[in-house]
Amino acid sequence: MATNDASAVGWSAPRIPAATVELLRADVLRSAAEMVREIERQVPEYGPAGDPTSARALRRGVNLALRRYLDLLDRHAHPTAVGAADATGGATDWREIYRAVGANEMRAGRSLDGLHAAARACARVANRRLRAFAARHPLSPEAVAWLAERIFDNIDDIAQASTEGYAQAREAEASGHERRRRQLVDVLLADAPPSVPALTAAAAAARWRLPRRLAVVAIAALGPPTPTPRLVPEMLTGYDRPQPCLIVPDPESHAQVRVLVNGLAGQHAAVGLAVPPTEAAASLRWARLALDLAANGLLPRQPLIWCRDHLAALAVFQDRALIAALSERQLAPLARLRDDRRALLADTLLAWLMFNMNANEVAAQLHVHPQTVRHRLRQLTDLFGDRIRDPQQRLELEIALRAERARARRAAGPTAATRQRRRSAPAGGAAVRGAADRRRTRQSGGSR
Repeated sequence: MATNDASAVGWSAPRIPAATVELLRADVLRSAAEMVREIERQVPEYGPAGDPTSARALRRGVNLALRRYLDLLDRHAHPTAVGAADATGGATDWREIYRAVGANEMRAGRSLDGLHAAARACARVANRRLRAFAARHPLSPEAVAWLAERIFDNIDDIAQASTEGYAQAREAEASGHERRRRQLVDVLLADAPPSVPALTAAAAAARWRLPRRLAVVAIAALGPPTPTPRLVPEMLTGYDRPQPCLIVPDPESHAQVRVLVNGLAGQHAAVGLAVPPTEAAASLRWARLALDLAANGLLPRQPLIWCRDHLAALAVFQDRALIAALSERQLAPLARLRDDRRALLADTLLAWLMFNMNANEVAAQLHVHPQTVRHRLRQLTDLFGDRIRDPQQRLELEIALRAERARARRAAGPTAATRQRRRSAPAGGAAVRGAADRRRTRQSGGSR
């Protein structure tokens, strides 16, 4: 590999007379047109297209490579020289020029294959001309070998530096693209809904097609290390936000549903409602509410919660303080009971409200005898009076009872979950508990 250190260039080089170096220098300068023709013939990307701008750029590229080679020759002929000078007399940073060439290739949407092929074509022309020059002038085999080696050193310099520039430009482009996508996420999820022109401009800058509808997915932190979901590029990601999220265009399509289900496997997340892009913040708010309700037992804790399946719960449980006040007021008649009796009657009343006051269906749900249900209902009537049959009161009671059940589960932890499984399991143990309830009913003398 060639280096800009003059001593390193010339320490092992055979001595070539200065006059011969000058003749070789002139020959190299005359090779530019031949190199351009060879590149146009062998490299389709740089073929003659009749574009004067492209032709001038190709000629500048060839001259750049030749000037680099001449710089090496000059350093050999004049070892004390610091480096070649450009037309203005200043030192030329060849590596930066090569990096800029590579960066320009990336920005033009081309790979480096064409540039490297063009460099190799120049090397072949230079070698042919070197052999022809050696046949006309007194050059030792060692000098010819050294000069040929400098040709390939020059090509290696071009390849390495242009590759560096290409990679740097690609990294900068990717970084800029990701930055613009993050800015778009910020615009979409701002507290104040964005204007359509502002949103359109941000989407265009991020090269993101603005969909007709989108949904925001709130992702719960499951504790480190949390694997990053694998999703498709059209989904905007907000993993670096305090509350991680995704923005999903056209979320109701079957393809997007499959991507979400597969990509979020192992995560706990909620998919907000599909909304116009200007209302993305509302979709995120609903998704976060769904995660909160699931964490507090007011929604089923599923790996992926779809807000569209829980609209009533989302509408009812938005104000937790108001729900707590409602529960305290509506369930005051149960407050003076023992915890176990309170839970038994609360479960019975909730099932009775859910199953439209049908004692037989309530009994099947609770795995007890209908007479047991009727006995409990008499106790509930004594406690609540006609409120349990008033339509308006029944709605508030059901909301309060659902909130109370969630509160009890949170307070009791795993024990509550076990108790709930026992209530819902149609096992033989349920029949035994039903028989015990019936015995207690007969002993109390209550039947209906």
